[in-house]
Amino acid sequence: MRKSRIIFILLTITILAACDAKNENTDAGSTELVPLEVEFSVLETAEVDKVVKLVATVTHGEESVVDADDVTFEIWEQGMEDESTKIEATNNDDGTYSIETTFDHEATYEMYAHVSAKDMHTMPKKSIIIGSGVSHNHDDGQNHEHAEHADGFAMHFMKPELVTVGENTSLQVHVQLDNHPLEKANVRFEIWNEETPDKHEWIDAGEATAGEYSRDFAFPEASNYQIVIHVENEDGLHEHQEFEITVTE
Repeated sequence: MRKSRIIFILLTITILAACDAKNENTDAGSTELVPLEVEFSVLETAEVDKVVKLVATVTHGEESVVDADDVTFEIWEQGMEDESTKIEATNNDDGTYSIETTFDHEATYEMYAHVSAKDMHTMPKKSIIIGSGVSHNHDDGQNHEHAEHADGFAMHFMKPELVTVGENTSLQVHVQLDNHPLEKANVRFEIWNEETPDKHEWIDAGEATAGEYSRDFAFPEASNYQIVIHVENEDGLHEHQEFEITVTE
């Protein structure tokens, strides 16, 4: 009888331990599924040279994120994304991150709030009309290169600095659709040297976290390289954007 009781007690302890482990795993899994949310607040219209406040409110589940790794606002005049300006936000220690800025001429401006926190990255997009929204600073016939993407699609290439020959360089891009990370996409980097434009190398990127794709690459020569990032998925999406990187000795 005593032996049976001991076996029963040991069996009960084992079952309870297994249940606790299962609950811990479930909790961990649910934590990983909680998305990073960013509410991006900006006026719809404003006047030239008037102070405009940009605010990103960052939450993770029901908690305010007071320790984001990075919050940066990227601003450009519509149609001129290649000439964007990036401004690091001030952490207000309450889950909000903000800057104050001015616009020196009439135009429509677009902007991202780039937020990195909890091993995730998101970049909601907004626009603001300054004055009439019509720019008089640029000739209508002037050509400005910029990316034309499908509605709701956004791509942010973490352009590396100080790239040297033969050193492994991390090529990293964040992509999203309708302000949510674009997961399980096919992302490829097409790379070529300006001196040998007929020789293109294609490398596949892996998805590190939701919407974040990366791949290490060692550039073989010192030169200017063109990189086209191609993004496709099973729903028929096919987007691409070109960037330039200078590689030194």
